[in-house]
Amino acid sequence: MFAAVDLGSNSFRLHIGSYEGNAIRVIKSARDPIRLAAGLDQQGNLTAEAMQRALACLAHFKDVLAEFPVDAVRVVATNTIRIAKNAAEFLPVAEAAIGLPIEVISGEEEGRLIYLGVSNSLAIPAERRLVIDIGGGSTEIILGRGPEIVKVESFPMGTVKHSANFFPHGRISAEGFEAAVLSVRSLLEDATPAYQPEFWRNAYGSSGTVRAISDALYKNGFGDAQVTLAKLLALRDYCIEKGEIDALNLSGIKPERVAMVIGGLAILIGLFQELNIKILHPIEAGLRMGVMWDLYLRSTKRDRREQSVLDFLHLFRVDAGRANLAADMARSLYVQLKPANENLSNYVYWSALLHEVGMVVSHTGYHKHGSYLLENADIPGFTTREQKLMSRLVLSQKGNLRKIGDAFSDLDFAKAVLALRLSVSFMHSRVELDYKDFSLKMKNKIELELKQDWVSLHPTVAFWLRKEIECWREIGVEFIVRARV
Repeated sequence: MFAAVDLGSNSFRLHIGSYEGNAIRVIKSARDPIRLAAGLDQQGNLTAEAMQRALACLAHFKDVLAEFPVDAVRVVATNTIRIAKNAAEFLPVAEAAIGLPIEVISGEEEGRLIYLGVSNSLAIPAERRLVIDIGGGSTEIILGRGPEIVKVESFPMGTVKHSANFFPHGRISAEGFEAAVLSVRSLLEDATPAYQPEFWRNAYGSSGTVRAISDALYKNGFGDAQVTLAKLLALRDYCIEKGEIDALNLSGIKPERVAMVIGGLAILIGLFQELNIKILHPIEAGLRMGVMWDLYLRSTKRDRREQSVLDFLHLFRVDAGRANLAADMARSLYVQLKPANENLSNYVYWSALLHEVGMVVSHTGYHKHGSYLLENADIPGFTTREQKLMSRLVLSQKGNLRKIGDAFSDLDFAKAVLALRLSVSFMHSRVELDYKDFSLKMKNKIELELKQDWVSLHPTVAFWLRKEIECWREIGVEFIVRARV
């Protein structure tokens, strides 16, 4: 059983699902219209009121989750928390409220998860498709074929800001709609050539916004549930005729959602016009379903992150032999250090594989370049927090350790750094480790015991170890090397 919590810009949502017969069946869902994006002040900070609404919702979700024997949970935050200037202040208290880590995902990762949910729900293996998700703070456009993503982009336009900017005080006018649609088209125009109908067979709308507009069309006499430009323009004209959001009487749309639907309608019209969409099929699956599928795939050892790391290696032309040697040693050394749990094991391995990606920029200071790339690149499957963790590990692979700051208060992280640094040094010395030749421990101090003839067999190891002893001494950690017969 898996659970997905989506901290969206308009609503917070929870899905709990069970994998049954090649599908995930939702057995419990919850939703709270937090309107987080509307809670950003003029300086881009979440207001105290918005944060309190969010915390109350998260505490409720915690109670709901406690009622189910859930195997894995992911809490993902999207656009508003991505851009909120005081997100660092909000996240710790939010994590305390729900009792789980919150992953702030990039727009591209959001799009990947959306597509994962859609493709598994459709289960049409070779279909070329376009998927659109209009959220409260951003819009994701994904081009794919069957289960594979060809291209994904996230655009900073969402229903909350669009409604506030172009329909102020709830006034609806032809001029406001025209400006809202032109704004969308101007944001899209450079990207649109890649998403034209020649590259896909069917188009799907995955978000609550698209489904709400579809319901509005069907339940208010504009035609069936399939979305076309003619129907959207007819709904637009109806809204302009009414003139005020409060005057709209749209069956099937809750009154508090009407303003968001109007902003979403303008965005959708712009998408239809710029991408030359004829018919858009609404679909129930989206981000939350994608998160649950991602959890299921991880549980079956089909982790998207593994492929992303290999793709990153290829993209930056890393020497695979050196990367694999360092990664295998780092993982083995980390196991020998006996961490309190296995939480960092994969990240040690992946960071070692990627430790030389910065060489594509320069051989001088390549660890700094690699650290920057890992923190700022779009790496499918990884959250912002995970990329920052690997960025820090790659930065720590050489040079002084003061740059890591207070991270060494976590002993498992310190062990991860030690394993990575030694693996890189041994790789440079062309060492093939035989773990009967040495033992490695770390608690209050580092203790490395080597066979007496080991250093003579690998002459440069002595050089690297002298440097390593000095680096750890600089941060107050004693590093003792002993020889044994």
